[in-house]
Amino acid sequence: MDVDHSMARDAALSRNGAGESFSAIAAPIARWRQGLHCAIAEAAYFHAERRGFAPGHELDDWLAGEADITERLSSEGRQF
Repeated sequence: MDVDHSMARDAALSRNGAGESFSAIAAPIARWRQGLHCAIAEAAYFHAERRGFAPGHELDDWLAGEADITERLSSEGRQF
């Protein structure tokens, strides 16, 4: 599901001016991205734990964790 954010962006720009709207939007996005990163890291940890933390599979664990989180968000009707 694609979301058109142009109306929200236009409203923010007309309300605050370009510099202010960017900082007002950037902080929540940064927090959301940090939360997403933490969720993926936690899922990757559980994948590593299931295979006994054997080295050499870190990327596989991360990608599997990312797939888990993507699937969870999709099932909730959200996307990133």
